[in-house]
Amino acid sequence: MQRTAVNPWGWSLNLGYNQGEIIEGHRRQLICAGQTAVDETGAPQFEGDMRGQIALALDNLEAVLAGADMGLGNIIRLSVFVTDMDEALKNFDLFGQRFGPIQCAPPMTLLEVNRLALPGLMFEIEATAAD
Repeated sequence: MQRTAVNPWGWSLNLGYNQGEIIEGHRRQLICAGQTAVDETGAPQFEGDMRGQIALALDNLEAVLAGADMGLGNIIRLSVFVTDMDEALKNFDLFGQRFGPIQCAPPMTLLEVNRLALPGLMFEIEATAAD
């Protein structure tokens, strides 16, 4: 798979994402359901702790990717939903810690919503991946 970044402006690179990417030569595409901070039984974890929820949601996303023999570097699109934008942005360094070392900056949308599916959840991440 070949990725070509499309960035008419450079400001989004400071935030860790490309404005667009051309994806060529891929053979499989994986559409991931929204991943949240739940354990293996689906029980919400880290109530009131945005940082803990982001970390666990990213762990859960990596587990889904691994199930398809993929990793974070295969992500070509992210949608992130949060119930508290300010708190989420304070903890977005977690994205840099995961995506920075692999030099992956997939296009991303970050939205604040009133609530997520389960009470206590504050963060959800959807991904599309390809290889």
